[in-house]
Amino acid sequence: MAHDAYTPVAVSRRIAASAHDIFRLLADPGRHPEFDVSGMVRAGASNAVVSGVGDVFVMKMHDAALGDYEMNNLVVEYEVDRRIGWEPAPGNGHPAADARDPVGNREGHRWIFALTPKGSDATVVTEIYDCSRAPDELRADVHDGRDWVESMTKTLERLDGLCAKQLGGGEGAPTPRQATSAGCVQGHHP
Repeated sequence: MAHDAYTPVAVSRRIAASAHDIFRLLADPGRHPEFDVSGMVRAGASNAVVSGVGDVFVMKMHDAALGDYEMNNLVVEYEVDRRIGWEPAPGNGHPAADARDPVGNREGHRWIFALTPKGSDATVVTEIYDCSRAPDELRADVHDGRDWVESMTKTLERLDGLCAKQLGGGEGAPTPRQATSAGCVQGHHP
């Protein structure tokens, strides 16, 4: 496969929340199961919020073929309120994990979220899957990322719904203080 001909796959959605609040949600691995629709993400193995390039966060995962395992995610892009991205590597319980390397062997694929503010109360969120650095076998397995487009689209739909629920004033909606600590809150910044 010619790596120079590859274009990452990307899906965008306008979400009625500030880039700041959406970024806070994306930077908190403990919140990822709330908006990920792959069915594989279970929970963060720690509650640490990502604070910069070089951070590693561990996610508990489940796959029918692999069972329960962890992925070690190295943060490779971090621009507050604009962009966050990580490169996953097999971790504990994953058959491809290399026990000699606590961060695992990187396979060259990245998950990235780019945020483009549209005023103070809306943001275009673009989820990007980039496997340009991945081995040809991995790229072929996911059809250069095209296999992820549907779940990426649904993930952004769920992220939008999560933000709308937290911003809404209906029954069960959090108070402004609760919502601020939860993320995706319009106009409430601690």
